[in-house]
Amino acid sequence: LTALLRVPMEAFGEIAFPLRGPGYLQFSELDFALQDAARVYITESIHFYEDGEELTEKELQATRVSLPSNRSFTAYESALENIYSEPLDDSVDLFWRQGVLDVLVTYPIESEDSQFAIEPELGTLSEQTTTVVRFLLPDGAERVFNFVGNPGLVELDPRWHQAALRFVSMGFDHILAGIDHLLFLFCLVIPLRQVRALIPVITSFTIAHSITLIASAFGIAPGALWWSPFIETLIALSIVYMAFENIVGVKLEHRWIVTFGFGLVHGFGFSFMFSETLQFAGGHLFSSLLAFNVGVELGQILILALVIPVLNLLFK
Repeated sequence: LTALLRVPMEAFGEIAFPLRGPGYLQFSELDFALQDAARVYITESIHFYEDGEELTEKELQATRVSLPSNRSFTAYESALENIYSEPLDDSVDLFWRQGVLDVLVTYPIESEDSQFAIEPELGTLSEQTTTVVRFLLPDGAERVFNFVGNPGLVELDPRWHQAALRFVSMGFDHILAGIDHLLFLFCLVIPLRQVRALIPVITSFTIAHSITLIASAFGIAPGALWWSPFIETLIALSIVYMAFENIVGVKLEHRWIVTFGFGLVHGFGFSFMFSETLQFAGGHLFSSLLAFNVGVELGQILILALVIPVLNLLFK
């Protein structure tokens, strides 16, 4: 397993790099400091796994300082060529905080067809870190991930059941953390409170938000900047409408129709979170989409199971 890494040198504030003049790097004397920074701050903070077993044997192959304008990491081949190129000359005036450190490290593996995972713990480098990972599979396919902070263990090419389990959990957490969706559900069930009356309404809401969630996942939704705030505004209006209808009086036989319309809106709201986590689906978009929807439904069932008895008690 070959890992090519690039890290801004300003993350290594505790390393004493050889400097000259007002703080320019002395490239001819950098080798020891660069290897020290790579080992202490990078290779010890990124953990790779093969079929669930951590790859503990590793070899630091090369390090190199590059200019911030260097674009070699746009492709694996050019990044590999760059790290093996001649180091910068001492005549280059590069302030040490402006450089980037490129690192090449290899791990012996059993097979290229194994299941690989990564656990980046780079949050120690700074108060806020963003890590971009591009994983190249043997067949040429590519998986791209973008993490903020330490994301935990991430399967680089997950099996369908691994992706499904992760997305069930994400959907469940999303509905429990989404105050707007919880308020809507609360307003929705206040005048019902009976399982028989709830079934058509909740079914209508589920079908509606599933339609727009699936449509958004496959790109059948506007991508303009105004779309997200527009949907969030409509979700807020749906809560206000349901609350107002509860006050002035509601026609329960027609509530499933209103719920279906608002369910379409809430489905777009769910899709915003789903699109941010799509990177964890690997090649299993549809199964991950269904799993996310299942997680949302499980969260709704839990909320209803807790809320309805409380409402019945209050109304008595």
